[in-house]
Amino acid sequence: MSERGEKSPLEVMARMVARDGKPFLSEAAFEAGERLARDFYRAGMLPGVSAALTPRLESRGRGGWRGPSDMTDAMLDARKRVSAALGAIGPELADVAIDFCCFMKGLERMERERQWPVRSAKLMVRTALQALARHYAPPPARGGVRHWGEAGYRPEIAALFAED
Repeated sequence: MSERGEKSPLEVMARMVARDGKPFLSEAAFEAGERLARDFYRAGMLPGVSAALTPRLESRGRGGWRGPSDMTDAMLDARKRVSAALGAIGPELADVAIDFCCFMKGLERMERERQWPVRSAKLMVRTALQALARHYAPPPARGGVRHWGEAGYRPEIAALFAED
């Protein structure tokens, strides 16, 4: 929930029900959206909304942002995670995920801003969240140990110590 007690667009979408009665958004997709938003906030990637009252050329000695050297390890790690997640879902869906999960733009606003047809944003957002879920929890690898050697391809240890 936001500071004002409102539900985020992601929480609203998680409560939607598809025509067949199943949830519109899977639990994994919801968790992926929440994880992206958490990393985005931890990374300090939200644009600043306050006015800077100090002159631009003055160095900021007390609490001001001086650059990358001010970033904590946690912020750097979060930025790497956000970058990896957005790279995994591709540029077509990355901006959709950022707008919806991080900037908390609602479906109607996204449709209006992007000039999409009505009720199309929920499909694009669901697709982006499903791709994010695949990134965060990839499908299991195929079972079994795979190697190119045949039976008996390893040398016998006794053969290494045998005298000729």
